[in-house]
Amino acid sequence: MLSLYWTLFLEFFKTGLFSVGGGLATIPFLYEMMERYHWFTEQDLLNMIAISESTPGPIGINMATYVGYHATGNNILGGILTTAALVMPSVIIICVIARVLQSAKDNPYVQDAFYGLRPASCALIVSAAIGVVVSVLFPSGFVLNQSFWINLGLIVLFGIVAFSFKKLHPI
Repeated sequence: MLSLYWTLFLEFFKTGLFSVGGGLATIPFLYEMMERYHWFTEQDLLNMIAISESTPGPIGINMATYVGYHATGNNILGGILTTAALVMPSVIIICVIARVLQSAKDNPYVQDAFYGLRPASCALIVSAAIGVVVSVLFPSGFVLNQSFWINLGLIVLFGIVAFSFKKLHPI
């Protein structure tokens, strides 16, 4: 049981360290965990994403808490551990960067590094979005059935409405 907690800690520490761009950037890491450890199913992952986006709080934190709780047999310690592991790299890095950045904020290399992180963050988020869309549109593989066309029609309809009313509140 201790090895499960250690593995959860390491996986979520790694996720927190390399998922630059927010909670949606953690989704590719969660897909990898799903395939490697079988802590949850693909349907569980899709439910996690939906619930994490609809509940208050950061999406990545909500998903980490759920995985830790679920993987340890509904043990709250697992949820706390994975949440702390996900956040810990950010806290450590921010403390170090805050100290260093004061003296290096005008350095062109530092400015270029931040400029280079933008496309990497976008790529992680786009990758996650494509994975979710494919899972929703093709739940049983690439089968063009009635459910696919209904889902695609709703996505197109909502997309048109969203782009037509740019000042429309998301709720």
